[in-house]
Amino acid sequence: MRKDIQVSKILVHPIKSCRGTSLQSCRYSPEGLEHDRRFCIIEANSHKVITAREVAKMVLITPRIETDDSSPHGGVLKISFPEDSGCESFAVPLYPVEEKWERLSNIALWGHEVDGFICENQNSSGRTPSTILSEYFGRSVHLTVKGNKPRPCDPTDSFPGLKATTLYQDGYPLLVLSEESIDVLHEEIRSRVGMQGIADQWSEQEFVIERFRPNIVLRGAGPFAEDDFEEISIGSNDNSEITGEKQFGILLVSKCARCLLPNVCPDTGVRDKAVPYKVLMKFRIGLDPQNKMKPCVGCNGVPLGSGIIQVGDSVNVRRIIAA
Repeated sequence: MRKDIQVSKILVHPIKSCRGTSLQSCRYSPEGLEHDRRFCIIEANSHKVITAREVAKMVLITPRIETDDSSPHGGVLKISFPEDSGCESFAVPLYPVEEKWERLSNIALWGHEVDGFICENQNSSGRTPSTILSEYFGRSVHLTVKGNKPRPCDPTDSFPGLKATTLYQDGYPLLVLSEESIDVLHEEIRSRVGMQGIADQWSEQEFVIERFRPNIVLRGAGPFAEDDFEEISIGSNDNSEITGEKQFGILLVSKCARCLLPNVCPDTGVRDKAVPYKVLMKFRIGLDPQNKMKPCVGCNGVPLGSGIIQVGDSVNVRRIIAA
């Protein structure tokens, strides 16, 4: 069993499909990393969740969490936009003002009806979040924050009796990915430059792991090593002695079948015509029994407890998938 695996990155995406934040440490619960995808943007009329699969420039919206223990709402979420957008920054309370905000019970996300509250400004001055975001999107939208109604995760082939809940993530609380996988992807991309619409720029351009929007990035496991993991634990003995936290387990419940979202550059909001999707189709299909013709990168995870995770924490493989 591998003994030298560590957490190399922790990434939190406060608003679904918007820019993520790299952290050195983060609290977690059975529903994922703290504040990860607690917010989302929805169509005002249908209440359907909007993602960067449809509106690529969402990745240029920058949410920033500022916690404040003295605040009745835990702090604020500050949202800023590209300078050339003409949209001003705004802030909303980090947790919903339930007695004042409109509650929705029919937010549509991947076949589920999910609850949430339409966010309002931290103070009453200025344009509303809905007005500002609607200008950016060019249609009527709302920013919503998750309510307290549990959203169940779908069972998987490996875990047919899965009992877990999540927020506005696509399906599961966490995404785990090995950083060495990107080295293999680079090789595959560069070997195909000039074919299938893969532009010459990819002879030198780096493909950043943030395009896959993982939560926990591993180092030392090897390319796509998580494919074989069924359960891992994260935490160091030294850290546990200081904080009182124990190593926590993560069930890796399924492979993550990929769409075209990783084709969107997180720095420009421009969708590439080929990379990485067409490349992944050449060597990463047939891994998920439910999505045999979709390429898979990373694994969906469910935490088995609550605590704190830190960059540099050791990772132990508790169980591998039986051959």
